[in-house]
Amino acid sequence: MSRWEGLDEFVAVAETGRFTAAAERLAVSSSHVSRQVARLEERLQTRLFYRSTRKVALTEAGQTFLQHCQRLLDAREEALRAVSDLASEPKGLLRMTCAVAYGERFIVPLVNRFMARHPQLRVEIELSNRTLDLLHEGIDLAIRLGRLQDSRLLATRLAPRVMYLCAAPMYLERYGRPHSLSELTRHNCLIGSSDHWAFQQEGREVSLRVQGNWRCNSGQAVLDAALHGFGLCQLPDYYVLEHLRSGALVSLLEQHRPPNTAVWALYPQQRHLSPKVRQLVDELKTGLAELPEYRA
Repeated sequence: MSRWEGLDEFVAVAETGRFTAAAERLAVSSSHVSRQVARLEERLQTRLFYRSTRKVALTEAGQTFLQHCQRLLDAREEALRAVSDLASEPKGLLRMTCAVAYGERFIVPLVNRFMARHPQLRVEIELSNRTLDLLHEGIDLAIRLGRLQDSRLLATRLAPRVMYLCAAPMYLERYGRPHSLSELTRHNCLIGSSDHWAFQQEGREVSLRVQGNWRCNSGQAVLDAALHGFGLCQLPDYYVLEHLRSGALVSLLEQHRPPNTAVWALYPQQRHLSPKVRQLVDELKTGLAELPEYRA
C-alpha cells in the first residue's frame, strides 16, 4: 500500500466537512472515501477526525496533518503542470517593461527573435525609465538593472552588470590619472542620470557625489563624451568593454570597483510561471550571454 494513499480523500473531507461532499468532489463513492481515511488513520496510528451523525471535525493531529497535506498536494499539481508546460507553445498576450536605452539596444531585438518562432504570442513592451508597479499595472515581466528593491517580486538573474570608471587617454594625458577616490574631486566627471557614483572601499560599498561641467541622462551620450576626452565616466560593462579592449578608454581605480550588480528579469510572485514568461526569460538569458558587449 502506498504511503500517499488516502491523502486526497483526507483533504477533501477536511475541506468540505462531510464524507458525502468529499466523495462528490472526487467522483467516487462515500464508502471509498470512508475506507481510505480509516486506512490512513490506521497507518498513522492516530485519529484525524471527530465523527458524528451530522458532521466531522478535525482533531488537533488532523489540523496539523491537513496543513502539510495541502502543501504536498499543491506541490504535486505544480510539478505536473511544470512538466506539461515544457512542450507548451507560448501564446496569448505578454506585457513587459524595460528601461528605454537598454530595451532598445538589447531586449527588444531578443524579444523579436523569440516572437518570430512563436507566432501565437502577442507582446506589449513599455520602454520607460520609470519603475512601474507590475502588480498594479498588470505587467507580466520587467527587465531591471542594478540592485533589486521590490521584495514582492521574484527575480531571475539574466546577465552580469559590472560598473567601470574610465576615461580616454587624451584626458588622462592632460589632467593625470586618479589614484584614490579622494582625487576624484579634482577631475571633471561626466554625469549621467545620477551625480552619486558607487565604489567599494575597505570591503564596503560607498556612494560619492561627483561634479563636472557635463550632464545627460543617456549612457550612450556619456560614453561619447568620454571618448572625446571630456572627463571621467562610470558606465556598465556593455557600454565600455569594446572601447577598453581597443584602448579608446582606460579603466581606472579598479580596486574600488563596486560589487557586481546584474540585469534581472522580475515577475509577480506566482507558484507557477506561465510558459510564455518562462520561455522568454530563458531566451533573454541565453541571448544576452551571446552578445559581444557581455564578453570580457
